[in-house]
Amino acid sequence: MADFDTSHVKNIVLLGHAGSGKTTLAECMLFEAGLITRRGSVAEKNTVSDYHELEQERGNSLFSKLLHTKWQGYKINILDTPGYDDFTGEVISALRVADTGVMVLNSTMGVEVGSDLIWDYTEKFKTPMVLVVNKLDDENADFDQTVAEAKTHFGNNVVVTQYPLQQGPDFHSIIDVLKMCMYVFPETGGKPEKKDIPVSEKAKAEQLHRELVEAVAVNDETLMEHYLEKGELDEDEMREGLKKSLIHHDLFPVFCLSAAKDMGPGRLMGFIDNVCPSANEMPPQKTRSGESLICESNGPACMFIYKTVSEPHVGDLSYFKVYSGTIKSGMELENETTGVVEKINQLYLIEGNKRINVTELSAGDIGATLKLKNTHTNNTLHVRGKNYELPPIEFPPSNMTVAIEPIKKGEEEKLSLALHQLKEEDPTIIVEVSPELKQTLIHCQGDMHLAVSKWKIEHLFKVEVKFSKARIPYRETIRKMADANYRHKKQSGGSGQFGEVYLRIEPWEEGMSEPKDLNVRNRETIDLEWGGKLVFYNCIVGGAIDVRFLPSILKGVMEKMQVGPLTGSYVRDIRVCVYDGKMHPVDSNDISFKIAGLQAFRQAFQQADPQLLEPIYQVEVLCPDEVTGSVISDLQTRRAIVEGMDTESHFTKVLAKVPLSEMQDYSSTLRSFTQGRAKFRMKFFNFEAVPFEMQRKLSDEYNKVAKEELVGS
Repeated sequence: MADFDTSHVKNIVLLGHAGSGKTTLAECMLFEAGLITRRGSVAEKNTVSDYHELEQERGNSLFSKLLHTKWQGYKINILDTPGYDDFTGEVISALRVADTGVMVLNSTMGVEVGSDLIWDYTEKFKTPMVLVVNKLDDENADFDQTVAEAKTHFGNNVVVTQYPLQQGPDFHSIIDVLKMCMYVFPETGGKPEKKDIPVSEKAKAEQLHRELVEAVAVNDETLMEHYLEKGELDEDEMREGLKKSLIHHDLFPVFCLSAAKDMGPGRLMGFIDNVCPSANEMPPQKTRSGESLICESNGPACMFIYKTVSEPHVGDLSYFKVYSGTIKSGMELENETTGVVEKINQLYLIEGNKRINVTELSAGDIGATLKLKNTHTNNTLHVRGKNYELPPIEFPPSNMTVAIEPIKKGEEEKLSLALHQLKEEDPTIIVEVSPELKQTLIHCQGDMHLAVSKWKIEHLFKVEVKFSKARIPYRETIRKMADANYRHKKQSGGSGQFGEVYLRIEPWEEGMSEPKDLNVRNRETIDLEWGGKLVFYNCIVGGAIDVRFLPSILKGVMEKMQVGPLTGSYVRDIRVCVYDGKMHPVDSNDISFKIAGLQAFRQAFQQADPQLLEPIYQVEVLCPDEVTGSVISDLQTRRAIVEGMDTESHFTKVLAKVPLSEMQDYSSTLRSFTQGRAKFRMKFFNFEAVPFEMQRKLSDEYNKVAKEELVGS
């Protein structure tokens, strides 16, 4: 049997802005439970959680980590997450499998932007939330201000459960208004002495206690009746009321501590054990087909892969949560996505970078397994005979794109393998090989995300790489009508080549009338892969060109549309009318008319007032009020059209339309001038005309490169 049944497993995720003390808190929890005998620190680079070389070098968490501890008969799985927005994917995947979120707030900084951003995801998942005000031993600590900000940002459901008797370097006492007692800690931290609340604090403690009791009672009719009858709720009623309020996302209790001094984590762990819900107390998971999946150990086996990590010399380590049944080593489970049957050869509990072998894990627990050959993040594995598929984690879209290539020639294949493994571990990275731009592109979350990716490629896969700006996917079109003709004639003994084509091109737009001065015999509308349309007319009169050559003319036009004359970009929104030509009874063939069509189109295009189009993106910047002016000023330097402002959560939302070419350094610039207090998102809007001077510059640059390549060849 598993060491812990479903009701005695608690899954928590530590959340918060970078530097709030999540990793230090995790270290304290392990120490308090006796799993480690000495507390490590981020500064000394010896914590259980931040074991990765790159994390120790940078002094911050960059990846989510799975830890576990045992406390008073319960197992607590702890997911420690990074605090920077670039690593939101790590936070979301951990939130997906946690049953309670612990939001760690820095008492010297209040509610920081990272906490605000993460809170949006907890609202989406309806995760039960506990708030922890940390660093109360700092001389600039301000518990009351932090709680006030939490209520402003997260709502009036934030309710104080504890408060510090004193703050700053003398912090060592916590008044608990749930237990109505005071905890006094020794100088070295650890287990506190339980004492009566001082007379001087009685009135404040009783007032906060009443507020807590009322907040619990108001969310439950039965408890409200008991409260009105007795004027109080007993300990069991408070425990059950708090649990229900947490499950329904109705109440967010506030605890206080100093993780650095190990003062307070034990009480928090006791609350997690006694009050926070286990997986079987949360609403059942819904499969994609709408079926409820009850979390019970004797149900049908079902597990969900939420994270994949590649371990050198070992292979892929798949992290999972058991949503139903009991997973046992040797079990064979079916992957609902791929249909492949996977054998679970080994099961592990995870303690940072350590793996502990176990034989089974019950519903609600979190663990890992090795070498699932055809299983990836977001896959559901289940017992045969079922068709369970749990909803996938929805990762955020990318905010930054760069081109990547190996420094040494001949290492393209090694880089390809490295990139494949990179996106296997991190679904927020998208790798694109762009035939249009002739570049391999990485789409990611920002500069830090990119720096971590580069480190992995170079240190783990031994491929030196360089980044460059991604080329812009411009489009080309025309602004007026033009006619052209081209005769292709080639004679080299025997049958030759001959084809002559007369055609007209003009800008195409939806709903335009048919050509009035041409005899339209046939029309073909082609939706181009790169957007826009080509409308191709056969207006040949009197059989000047046999109808069997029209597809070859179209093929030539299409070929030229893939390499526009201005910048070599794709051409779109053109109407082509072939109205005359000549053919030879012997020498005319498909290749002749393809070449004639291509050259006639090229000549007509150059006479039709060519126009370069650039991609325009709808950009939304979320920022605090005090930096809104700076955000708008910066956008205006990027040729942006600022359309207005709105509000979202506690942010000001600046709305703008910005050319993609102006957004290539935006992630790092925004972080720099807002000190990381803003975030943005962007999505494609449409293509619009490039300014004349910019078009001439881009066209000249393209022609210069094209000539150099021609000379070089």
